[in-house]
Amino acid sequence: MTPHPLLDADEVPAVEPYLRSVGEVFRTFREQDSGNVSYGVQLHGGDRWFVKEAVTDRAQESLDRAWAFHRAVRHPAIVPQLHRIAVRTGGRTAAVMPWRQGELLYGPAVRARFRALPVPRILRALDRILDAHLAVESAGRVAVDLYDGAFLYDFDADALHLIDLDEYRPGPFVLTTDRLPGSRRFMAPEEWHRGAVIDTRTTVYVLCRAARLLLDAGNEERAWRGTAAQLAVVERGTRADPGERFAGVRELTEEWRAATSGR
Repeated sequence: MTPHPLLDADEVPAVEPYLRSVGEVFRTFREQDSGNVSYGVQLHGGDRWFVKEAVTDRAQESLDRAWAFHRAVRHPAIVPQLHRIAVRTGGRTAAVMPWRQGELLYGPAVRARFRALPVPRILRALDRILDAHLAVESAGRVAVDLYDGAFLYDFDADALHLIDLDEYRPGPFVLTTDRLPGSRRFMAPEEWHRGAVIDTRTTVYVLCRAARLLLDAGNEERAWRGTAAQLAVVERGTRADPGERFAGVRELTEEWRAATSGR
C-alpha cells in the first residue's frame, strides 16, 4: 500500500515546504495568539487536511496537551488529531487533522448570520455541543478556553464542529496561575482565581454561556430567542457559586433537553 503523505509521515525537515511538495496549500493561518502556524492542504489527487504546527515552546506544550486529549476523547462533533509529525527544524511537532468545511462563529458577521437562523437549527447546534461534552465529561476532562472561536459551523450542511480544544485538561484540578486562558464572555468566576478548583461545574458554566450567547439575537443579551424554561436552565448553570449549578454536564444536558422538549 502506498504510504499516506501525512498520516504515515514520521518526521519532516520543515512543515510548509513538505506540505507544498505533497499537495496544494490553499489556506495558511499565521497570525495566531496560540503560537501555532496552521495550514489547509489538499493532497495531489486526494482529500483536504488541516495541519497545525507548534512554532513556540508554549504552543508545543498546548499541542502536547491536545494530543493527550484526543487520545482520550472521541466524538463526531470534535475534529480529531489523527497523527503527529516530528519537525526536525525547531524540534517540535505538527498535528494532522481532517479538514472540515465551515465558518468560525467568532467573527461578528458570521455570528450574526448564525443567530438569525431558525431557532431549531441553533438548538441542533447547541445539542451537538452538549453531546460532545458528555464525552468530555465521561473521559474525566474539563473545558478550558471554550469560546465561539472553537465553533465551526457549516451553513450549507447544518453541521457544527468543535475545533482547537487544546487547553482541555483532566479534572478536577486546582488553578496554579492567576487565571486560565479564555474569553471573558464565556469564563466562569473561578477561572480567574489562583487556588480555585476547576471541575465539571466549570464546564457547565461555560456551556450555559455558550447557549446564552448563541441563542440571543444580539451581543447585549436582551433578545433571548429561546423559551423561559431554557433560560431558567441557563441562569442556574451560570450562578457564581459552583455549588448552586448543575452537578455536571449530564445533569445540565438532561435539564436542557427536558426544557427544550417542553417536558
